[in-house]
Amino acid sequence: MTIQRSAMKTEKKEKMRGGEGITAFTYFVPNDTETNARMLAELSLEPGASIGYHQHDKETEYFIFIAGSGIVNDNGAEHPVKSGDVMVTGNGASHSVKNTGTVPLVFNAIIVTY
Repeated sequence: MTIQRSAMKTEKKEKMRGGEGITAFTYFVPNDTETNARMLAELSLEPGASIGYHQHDKETEYFIFIAGSGIVNDNGAEHPVKSGDVMVTGNGASHSVKNTGTVPLVFNAIIVTY
């Protein structure tokens, strides 16, 4: 199956998980089509925008950073991130992400359930 970018669903969510600003989503596939994947999407945060701190139980979320820079809270410890970095959160761990740069922070988000 090949899915053209123009056919992918996009949406914007305000104050995602208690964060600031708007998170833009482009879903690679509909969320209900994959058995063990709850989300396969590209996310974009404008400068200053964030996704609030939240926990992942019985699933793992992968953030694969593509462009921009920011700060992640990885289970209580803050770390800078940039293009090429990957964050893995699962097994009851928590995280958040904030764009601290001057351009959009773009990353792929993949949630695998178990």
